[in-house]
Amino acid sequence: MSGPILRIADLRLSRGTRPILLGVSLAIERGSFVALMGPSGSGKTTVLRVIAGLERFDSGQVVIDGVTLQGGGPIPAATLKDLREKVGMVFQFHCLFEHLPALANVCLAPVHAHGVAPAEAERRGRELLGAFGVQHRANAMPRELSGGEAQRVAIARALAVDPPVMLMGEPAASLDPQRRLELGDLLRGLLQQGRTLVAATHDEDFARETATRIVRMQDGVIT
Repeated sequence: MSGPILRIADLRLSRGTRPILLGVSLAIERGSFVALMGPSGSGKTTVLRVIAGLERFDSGQVVIDGVTLQGGGPIPAATLKDLREKVGMVFQFHCLFEHLPALANVCLAPVHAHGVAPAEAERRGRELLGAFGVQHRANAMPRELSGGEAQRVAIARALAVDPPVMLMGEPAASLDPQRRLELGDLLRGLLQQGRTLVAATHDEDFARETATRIVRMQDGVIT
């Protein structure tokens, strides 16, 4: 299916008296990798949080693969449930649950949020960890993982419910050159599967090497 999978229309958001987003509009094509770039405070991470349903916005509209978010109020529970099937998010610092081993982190959402049988969730989880080369770390606790391993587990967790859109915060931060190359290959593989990726990043080289489109932001607007 062609055409935009994600549409943002006149997105506006303030925190108290401080404006953060000042009318952001953007259409993202299915199967593309869009890098949101800009200085700290430009609004790029806030855009990701809005798309993921983690932050309310004052006005505007966001449509993700048929799920519509409207500004001006909380997201209805039913809409939020639908959104969780459309969007996965990998945070900059991975945010794995420290008390759970890698495999349990990956299986948590499918079992508890989507009602997947534990055995099926584990099968899928092991498959994802294997696809990303960390199947041998399935029983490792997050503190026992290297930065690159933790990132791969976080990506596997985001993909555990098979969302068509994946959001990433600073995916190349703190990675050495070899791990950056491996991450680029991994993300290109996801694109070949037809997924849509949106990442907030400061890394110009990584964006140019990996993304299919770069969108620049400054002071709450797309420049």
